[in-house]
Amino acid sequence: MNFEEAVLPHIDAAYNLARWLTRNDHDAQDVVQESYLRALKSFGGFHGSDGRPWLLTIVRNTCYTWLKRHRSPKLTEFDEAIHVRQTDQPDPEASLVRSAQKRLVRESLESLPVEFREVMVMRELEELSYKEIAAMAGIPVGTVMSRLARARKRLQASLGGERSSGSTKALSLISQTCSEQAECMS
Repeated sequence: MNFEEAVLPHIDAAYNLARWLTRNDHDAQDVVQESYLRALKSFGGFHGSDGRPWLLTIVRNTCYTWLKRHRSPKLTEFDEAIHVRQTDQPDPEASLVRSAQKRLVRESLESLPVEFREVMVMRELEELSYKEIAAMAGIPVGTVMSRLARARKRLQASLGGERSSGSTKALSLISQTCSEQAECMS
């Protein structure tokens, strides 16, 4: 398997993870570019059959290196003017509701601590297994499960979920409003 076959098909997943961790389109593009350069340099050491977890591990590590060098993730503020897109939907009320839901989900995800946000993105948006996430993050599977549970609980509280409905309501809202990365980030 060559580099192009193993790694290039996963560029959208790489950008998705980088975008959620850096919270900025341009920074995510830079991180993905740097990640692909690192992946190319170390491709000789890749002996697996699925390049996606391997690449996303490189993207994750590159994001953390970039964040340490450039800024503190806790100091980053959400700039609504950059992330809210005007649409020409035929039904203004439905468009407004959908826009508010997307904004709420986006803000809720972005308000999570980075270690919770990364496992949520990898599990719920990238649909990686607990085992893959654990291997990528270098943590036990139990820690992945614990972080996901805590992240879901925080999302539920942030999204105004009721205790009786559990995190299912929050996850349903995430999947409905973030079915595609570009849709959720716009």
